[in-house]
Amino acid sequence: MGRVRPLLDRAPFFLELFLNGTFALLYSLRATGRVPGGWDAGTVDWAIGAGARAVPLVLLLQFAANALKARDVQHFVRKYVFSVVILVPLLITWGDAEFAFWLSLAHLLSSVLVLYDDPAAAAPRRRLTVRSIGLLQRLGLGPARLVMLSFGTVIAIGTLLLMLPVAKADGSVLPFVDALFLATSATCVTGLTTLSIGSELSAFGQVVVLVLVQVGGLSIMTLYSSMTVLLGRTMGVKGRIIMQDLLEAKGLDDLVVMITSIVKYTIVIEALGALVLSLGFLGAGLPPGAAIYNGVFHAVSAFCNAGLSLSDSSLEPYGTSPLVHGPIAALVTLGGLGFIVLKELEEVAFKGKKIVRMGLHTKVVLTTTIVLTVASALLFFFGEFLDSLAPYTLWEKVQISVFQSVTLRTAGFSTVPLTSLNSYTLYMMSLFMFIGGSPGSTAGGVKTTTLAILIQSIHATLKGKRNVELFDRTVSPPIVVRATALTFISIIIASCFIFVLMKIEPEQSFLTLFFETVSASATVGLSLGVTPYLSAAGKVAVLALMYIGRIGPLTLLLAIGQEERRTGKFDYPTGRIMIG
Repeated sequence: MGRVRPLLDRAPFFLELFLNGTFALLYSLRATGRVPGGWDAGTVDWAIGAGARAVPLVLLLQFAANALKARDVQHFVRKYVFSVVILVPLLITWGDAEFAFWLSLAHLLSSVLVLYDDPAAAAPRRRLTVRSIGLLQRLGLGPARLVMLSFGTVIAIGTLLLMLPVAKADGSVLPFVDALFLATSATCVTGLTTLSIGSELSAFGQVVVLVLVQVGGLSIMTLYSSMTVLLGRTMGVKGRIIMQDLLEAKGLDDLVVMITSIVKYTIVIEALGALVLSLGFLGAGLPPGAAIYNGVFHAVSAFCNAGLSLSDSSLEPYGTSPLVHGPIAALVTLGGLGFIVLKELEEVAFKGKKIVRMGLHTKVVLTTTIVLTVASALLFFFGEFLDSLAPYTLWEKVQISVFQSVTLRTAGFSTVPLTSLNSYTLYMMSLFMFIGGSPGSTAGGVKTTTLAILIQSIHATLKGKRNVELFDRTVSPPIVVRATALTFISIIIASCFIFVLMKIEPEQSFLTLFFETVSASATVGLSLGVTPYLSAAGKVAVLALMYIGRIGPLTLLLAIGQEERRTGKFDYPTGRIMIG
């Protein structure tokens, strides 16, 4: 019995054997005309059609389970490469019964052959005992996995709270998919939603969304560490190491200062933003109570770069109200710069630090942010001057263009209907959304510093330089490699989800799905109005993309930058390969 794998490890195989085997049996009976006379033909056809769509999902689950069990990439490819070969055409022909029949049979045979293949080669499993040191060690959670688990836990709790009858304005229960979608959007500070937050949710539901935005914007680990520091308690060694990795702190003293600064900046900036916005909403005609409530909600949503609004049309009613869109643009910008940059800006403004003495990271972030904001404002202004901006005065056009350029890369607020924009403007907006905000901030995307490194890498290549340089500093080659890998992987993820959404939502146009995918992957939240009309499968795909977009870049950098050292590590000889 010791050589037999646990039953739980074989669960995906038994699921494949039952569901895919049943589908193959029904399809073969119908194809050979041997369906028993007592069976209803309509029910058989429906079961075959449902099975053709379920087969790829079952194999996808099997694929994920095998990937988790594999010791490393080489081990996975060696044993399960056939699963990849089968899964790709199944996804492309999703719903085709004949393809599903033959490919599922081939994969089932492969699964049977692999099931007991070389059991001794499997990595020994370490049993968890009470002698293990700490929960994180027992679970094997490094910083990257801890980030994923923390966001997933918050999303699960938020989903349960939003499904309570008290969360809906009419006292009904929010459907599970919509509750999960909204909880994911709020926690991942994206801004996409399938319902009206202002009219369909009660005050309790809106507060739940706001708390999820705040927790997601700062991350649960930062909030936990903040409370530990503020209460005067001591963090464990494991917690210190994880937080130093997440915040790139040099030591414990630096970590405490950084956590304290994050709490201070968040409270002060959101409080000031809420005060100014309350006055702005009051001047726009809202009653005092509603003005204060809207001011607080939009201040938190803006600083966390969530883009969620209590209005069904985002900020379109306030597109020409500077006291509303001005503070929101400032909050979005500050939230998208990152806390490291905010700390240096504070030192420049109040402690006499010279601008030239700012760190390389701050210089790159500020320069790239200014260039991208000005460029997108000009492109939006001239691209829509005679079209969607035609009814406005010149000053109003400038306001709308600047605001849209600020929120474009980070938060999903809009002051004009996006469906009225030209297709080339929407494509331009997608490119800027893909870039996103800056590292260490509440924004998503591949980040401004990544763009700066890639541009300078191209410049160095064209000039024949060996090193990538920024502000008289050399960027280390590993950082350049990570920036390139991060961009390439982000493109692959977005492309795959575009393909999936095109398959799931064939009635939607390519530009609409392209825009939605980029917006979700960069956690921006702008939409062409398709979100509420997505099918259940489409909503699941988009919420998965929002989750990946929120934790993906950070997890990727941690995984690449903190790879465990292996004993007996050695370097291979250098080889040459032609490119270009």
